[in-house]
Amino acid sequence: MAKIQRALLSVSDKTGLVELARVLVAAGVELISTGGTAKALREAGLTVQDISAHTGFPEMMDGRVKTLHPKIHGGLLYIRGNATHEAAARQHDIAPIDLVVVNLYPFEQTVAKPDVTLHDAIENIDIGGPSMLRSAAKNHESVTVVVEPSDYATVAEQIRTTGETTLALRQQLAAKVFARTAAYDGAIAAHLGRTFNSSSVSPAVLSIQAPLVQTLRYGENPHQAAALYGKFPEYFTQLHGKELSYNNILDLTAATALIAEFREDLPTLAILKHTNPCGVGQGVTLREAWDKAFATDKQAPFGGIIAVNRTLDRPCAEAIAEIFSEVIVAPDFTPEALELLQKKKNLRLLKILKCPLSSQAWDVRSVGMDSYLWQQRDLKTTTPADLKTVTQRTPTEAELKAMLFGWRVVKHLKSNAIVYVGPDRTLGIGAGQMSRVDSSRLAVWKAGEAGLSLQGSVVCSDAFFPFPDGLVAAAAAGATAAIQPGGSVRDGDVIAAANERGVAMVFTGARHFRH
Repeated sequence: MAKIQRALLSVSDKTGLVELARVLVAAGVELISTGGTAKALREAGLTVQDISAHTGFPEMMDGRVKTLHPKIHGGLLYIRGNATHEAAARQHDIAPIDLVVVNLYPFEQTVAKPDVTLHDAIENIDIGGPSMLRSAAKNHESVTVVVEPSDYATVAEQIRTTGETTLALRQQLAAKVFARTAAYDGAIAAHLGRTFNSSSVSPAVLSIQAPLVQTLRYGENPHQAAALYGKFPEYFTQLHGKELSYNNILDLTAATALIAEFREDLPTLAILKHTNPCGVGQGVTLREAWDKAFATDKQAPFGGIIAVNRTLDRPCAEAIAEIFSEVIVAPDFTPEALELLQKKKNLRLLKILKCPLSSQAWDVRSVGMDSYLWQQRDLKTTTPADLKTVTQRTPTEAELKAMLFGWRVVKHLKSNAIVYVGPDRTLGIGAGQMSRVDSSRLAVWKAGEAGLSLQGSVVCSDAFFPFPDGLVAAAAAGATAAIQPGGSVRDGDVIAAANERGVAMVFTGARHFRH
């Protein structure tokens, strides 16, 4: 490739633009630019040719037509060294453009605003930018194309040193361009699909484009390669500890989703293992919440994930530090707590930057065979008004409080899920069993192992009791009230069993299966 002689710069994000342009000018590169980009370069004292001077055609229609011109796309696309192409370029006075620096109108940021109008969304659909990027990327044998400011330094260094770029770099940059334009078009398609097809909940085409955040040491097991993609850094920042693993990320996102259920509640602490809660507690302080959560199961928390809904203070940190944990995630940490916990070099400390419930309201899961499942996220909340008492006895105030507490916990357990709770703590947890009775037995056994009494507890079931045996087992263990979705053909039998034992039972009308 010959040395770069001419560059076209047209960017929305002007980060690093002037510094790159100065390197280009020092290397003898002629600058062509548009609108605000040209203005920024001139203000920095650099000489720039307007795009209209280069094409001999004025910008028009509010700037919608400015780079869609043969002198632009011919200069990008013609194959250097091809006699026919070279002759056409000379005949039509098309000068080569060797470097393109373009980033696109901020469509994604615009449509992320809650009050965005259709007009604003449409006006932020870039046409000329993607066209130039694609032309340059297609002809990367001869043209260098840059779409991300993070690549400016590498490009500048090569031009500063040799006046040109390597083919290997141009190939890498071209691949980035097509990934970016694909993501951009995907975002437009998704937004307009939702806007123009409001009667359809599911997208007609599932388009997922997410940037690489980091490669991971391995996946669920050491023989599996893995990586993290997307906007994870917008939601968390790591304050301490070694690099997160694939399993860490699964666990901490599950923990954050659970603790978000209690974000406006009393100080609450949750301990999770393999994405399942193994203890949740509330108290006047986080230390009190820890004591209640940890008391549920003193074995499972080893190597677990801890999430809190308040700034983590030193008293709670001191208690947590007595056991080995993988990750602690919190809205913040006091300096004293941070100082203490940072003494554990392998403990990951993450600060929550944004509530995870503010993210996209759908889940996507691969099922192999190049096929995917899509669903709305389970963001349903339950209030006292949603509860329907179906037994002769109505719940007491304490039982009702326990029901609403436990219902938020059981929602985050793998099905079949059973949780025994008090008004502010879990007492016994059974998750992921093949039968609901087995989950109940497991929860009762775990409570016994922890030395906790289930007398007067509330039992929470993520789905209906298909037979009375689950309810009977819960009552025998000491539960005096139950909360479940209802909806079984044998609801009448279950209600009768509850009445026989004086158990107060409510139906929520909504289940929370979690596979």
